[in-house]
Amino acid sequence: MITIIKPGLLTSVQDLGRYGYQKYGVIASGAMDTIAHRVANLLVGNEENTPTLEITLLGPTIHFDEDALIAICGADLSPAINGKRVRTWRTILVKKGSELQFGQCLSGARAYLAIAGGLCVPPVMGSKSTYLRAGIGGFAGRALTEGDQLPIGMANGLSRKMKRYFTRFLEGDFTDAGWSVAARLIPCYQKGYTIRIIKGRQYGSFTDDSVEKLVTETFTVTSQSDRMGYRLEGPALALKDRREMISEAVSFGTIQVPPDGQAIILLADRQTTGGYPKIGQTAAADLPLVAQAKPGDTLRFKQISLEEAQKSYLERELDIQQLKHGICLKITQKDRRE
Repeated sequence: MITIIKPGLLTSVQDLGRYGYQKYGVIASGAMDTIAHRVANLLVGNEENTPTLEITLLGPTIHFDEDALIAICGADLSPAINGKRVRTWRTILVKKGSELQFGQCLSGARAYLAIAGGLCVPPVMGSKSTYLRAGIGGFAGRALTEGDQLPIGMANGLSRKMKRYFTRFLEGDFTDAGWSVAARLIPCYQKGYTIRIIKGRQYGSFTDDSVEKLVTETFTVTSQSDRMGYRLEGPALALKDRREMISEAVSFGTIQVPPDGQAIILLADRQTTGGYPKIGQTAAADLPLVAQAKPGDTLRFKQISLEEAQKSYLERELDIQQLKHGICLKITQKDRRE
């Protein structure tokens, strides 16, 4: 069991999303930064889709009512256990009665807290993700508040081996692994991001000047941004001819342009269809970078081919699988020796 002492700005339960229902108008939702979410789960032995806590900008204070194996990935929100700073992107064993606090946001926007065994919340349409606008999924369909108590699920065999191994080194309030994930899996969060994109379905309908500005100018994430989409401020993007569009499917990372010419990047809580022209589509490998941008951060777009986008995605997935096998091998070998 964990207890929320302070809720933070926006802390919610998320997994990898609610799929199979978009044809009925039900959004996918899920973690904004799926890589940080997945890696955090792997570091505690969970399946990648196990629900985590998504923590935005200003983190919560969490009390652990039992010993827990955790990992924190994504943004650096200055995590500390009982006042002692802890490192991110690695496995941590926390002693019963300890409190995890978050402080200043040093980089990125969203951190993910995974706990071995996951969080016991009921699934809704096959997912435990919170969709805040509809009030479904997660913990009572809402962001966490002071006093909420979330049960921890039953750990699997790998998680139990990991916990048994780290317990040998637990002397104070916590102990962490002497190893972390490969550096290439840890993104460099900064105030300015270069995001790779491919052409959208209506790319050819925009003026030559607009498509040039898309890849040469800088865009700023505005304060009118949330999990549904980032509204950008930058050069106005215009169509060659004004026309009405029939709404069609959109996906995570679709770049739409409404009549005012200011682009919007659709994100995890996006609608299922959109009627604005789509000038671009964010490469899947760069979606985690977009998710870590916060209001005031700047984005620049770099156009690549579909083949390049597919290659970058496959390379990242290979890194994830290598991490998964590496953790399993490391813990299994140590367990056998003992």
